[in-house]
Amino acid sequence: MSVKKTKPLVYLAITVVAALYVLINNVNLNLLYIEGALFYSVTVSVYVLAWAVMRMGTFERVKTESGGPVRFHKTGKFPKAALIILSVLWCILIVLALLSSVLFNVAAYRDQLPDPEVREFSQDIQQVDIGQVPIVDKALAKNLANKKLGEQNALGSQVVTGEPTIQMIGGKLKWAVPLHHSGFLKWASNTEGTPGYILVSATSDKDVEYVDGYRIKYQPDLYFFDDLDRHVRFGTGLLTGYTGHSFEIDEEGRPYWVVTTYQNKWLFGLPEATGIILVDAESGAMQQYELDEVPEWVDRVQPEQYLLDQINNKGQYVHGIFNFSNKDKYKASNGESILYSQGRCYLFTGLTSVNADESAIGFMMVDMITKQPIRYNITGATEKAAQGSAEGKVQHLKYKASFPQILNIDGIPTYFMPLKDAAGLIKQYSFVSVKNYTIVGVGETAPDALRDYQMALSGGTASPEDSGTTPDTTSITGTVLRIAYDSGAQEPRYRIILEEKQDVIYLVEYDRSEEISLTREGDRVRILAADNGAGVVKAIEFDNLEFAQRAN
Repeated sequence: MSVKKTKPLVYLAITVVAALYVLINNVNLNLLYIEGALFYSVTVSVYVLAWAVMRMGTFERVKTESGGPVRFHKTGKFPKAALIILSVLWCILIVLALLSSVLFNVAAYRDQLPDPEVREFSQDIQQVDIGQVPIVDKALAKNLANKKLGEQNALGSQVVTGEPTIQMIGGKLKWAVPLHHSGFLKWASNTEGTPGYILVSATSDKDVEYVDGYRIKYQPDLYFFDDLDRHVRFGTGLLTGYTGHSFEIDEEGRPYWVVTTYQNKWLFGLPEATGIILVDAESGAMQQYELDEVPEWVDRVQPEQYLLDQINNKGQYVHGIFNFSNKDKYKASNGESILYSQGRCYLFTGLTSVNADESAIGFMMVDMITKQPIRYNITGATEKAAQGSAEGKVQHLKYKASFPQILNIDGIPTYFMPLKDAAGLIKQYSFVSVKNYTIVGVGETAPDALRDYQMALSGGTASPEDSGTTPDTTSITGTVLRIAYDSGAQEPRYRIILEEKQDVIYLVEYDRSEEISLTREGDRVRILAADNGAGVVKAIEFDNLEFAQRAN
C-alpha cells in the first residue's frame, strides 16, 4: 500500500476520532481554557506524528498465498521538523500552565475573593422562629422524594430522583428534586421527558409535594442531544466556558437548569463566574445573563467549589507564598452549608487555623450571586466538633448528626442539627454552643431541644456576654406561683414561676439577692431578666417586694 493512498485515510481517521471526542465529551474548543488548549495540542500532535511516521517509511503487504499482513517498511529517520513542532507545542503549553500557577501570581490568587466585611454576629444574624429553622438536609430530602415517588402508581419503575437543590420558593425554603430517566430504554420510550419534579419542605419532613405539570426533557448524563451538557455546549457555542448546574424553579413553578458561565482571570487559572445560562428544562430554550442581569428568583450563580477555593487561597497566601511559619493562615472547615438571610442565598463555612481542625477562629458567609464575603470573628468549635458533641450526648442511641447550621439563640452563636437513625430518619434535635461545645441541648422536638439547651446555658457556663453582645432586658413585677431550689445546678439557684407569666421559668442565682432564699409562694417580686422570648430565662436582678413593704 503506497503512502499516497494511506495519507488521506489516516488523516480522515484522526479527524473523525477528534470530532467524535468533541461530540461525546462536549469539549470547550476555546484556546484560552486549559481544556481547549489540551485538545488542540493532542490533536495537532497526533497529526504531526502520523505525518512523521509516513515520512519514515511505507506500509507494504507481505505476499503470501492468503494475501499476507500489512507491515511498515522503514526507509528514513524521524523528521526533525516534526520533533521541533512537537517540542515547541508542548513547551508552550507547559510554560503557560506553570505561569498560570500561584507561584507566578500569588497576589491574584489571594485577592480573587474580595476582603470580607467584618460584622457582629448577633446584629447581622437575626433570631429566627424555631418553627422555620431548616431541619431537612439534602440526604433526607432525597429519601423523602423517593418515598413520594414510590406513592405514584408505576412511576417509580420509570424514573429516579435527581440531585436536590435548596432554594426559596414562594417565600418558603424548599428542596427541588428533578425526576430523571432510570435508563436508556426508559428514555428511548419516553423522549418527551420525565413527568415533573418533587418539592420537599426544608422546615418540615411532612411537607412533600409532587408537581406533574411540567416535563423535564433535558437532564444531566442523558443521551444524545437531550443531555444537558451537550445541549448547552452545542446550543451556545463551542467556545463558551461554563461549569456546574443547579435545578431551580421560577415564580410560576416552571423548572429550569441554571448553568454558570466563567472566564479565567489569569491564563489558565483563577476561574471567575461571569453569569448564567438559563435553560428551560422542558423546551430547552436558553437565555444567557451577565451577573448584574440575573433574574431575582435565581438563588445561586457562584459554584460552591469556586468559593471554597477562593476562601482557602485567601487564607493560605495571607502573607505570601513563603509563609513557612503559617502566621495568620486559615482555611475553610471540613464542610459548608447553604444559608438564607434576608432573602439572599449564602455559602456559610467555618474558618480554622491550618494547624487546628477542631477549633474555629471565625465564620465566612459569601453571597452566591455577587460573591461579597462577610466574616464573623467568633472563636469556638468547628461544625465537625459540634456534630461529635451532639452525637456523644445520645451515644447510647447511635444517632448521627446532620451537618449543622448556625443560629442566633439569645445573642449566642449556636449550632443546630437534626439527629438521625441508621435509616436516615430524624429522631431528635440538638443545639450546641459554638463557643463551648460541651453545652448541648437535645430533645425529640426542636422546641424541646431548645429548652434543654437554654437550661444548659443558664447553668453558668455560657451567657450572652460571652458572645460580645448584651440582649435587651425587661423588668417584670408579679406574684410567685411556684418556687423551688434547683439541686441539680452547678451553682446554688432557685426556679420561679410567676402567676402573670406562667410560660416562663426564671432562674435566680443565690448570690443575686439575699432575699431569694426567704421567698415563698404568694410573695410579690420584681425580676430583671434578658428579654429573649425563651421558656427559661436567667435573672439579672431579683427583689422581693414583701420585705420592702414590711420595712415601711
